[in-house]
Amino acid sequence: MNATVAVILALAVGTYAFRLVGPVLHGRVTVPPRIQELASAGAVVLLVALLATGALTESGGFAGWARPAGVLVGAALAWRRTPFPVVVLAAAATTALLRLAGAA
Repeated sequence: MNATVAVILALAVGTYAFRLVGPVLHGRVTVPPRIQELASAGAVVLLVALLATGALTESGGFAGWARPAGVLVGAALAWRRTPFPVVVLAAAATTALLRLAGAA
């Protein structure tokens, strides 16, 4: 067995064990409300950081103004509860039109 197969098996066992912990410890461990709030806030912070890096950077540098403008249009439409296909199409169209106009 080579090292790649060993790593894949170790990750598979770890993933299975991690998923098994939830149902096994469900009624035995209580998490304080403050920790639940912090975990929820941490998830939001991670998603915002992922959105920011995806929207603002490309190959380690600034992505240009078209992509953040498209993300901003999509966010504004999503905030107004516009249907998801319209949000995606409007964000893509905004980015495409700005790139066509030369605002890379």
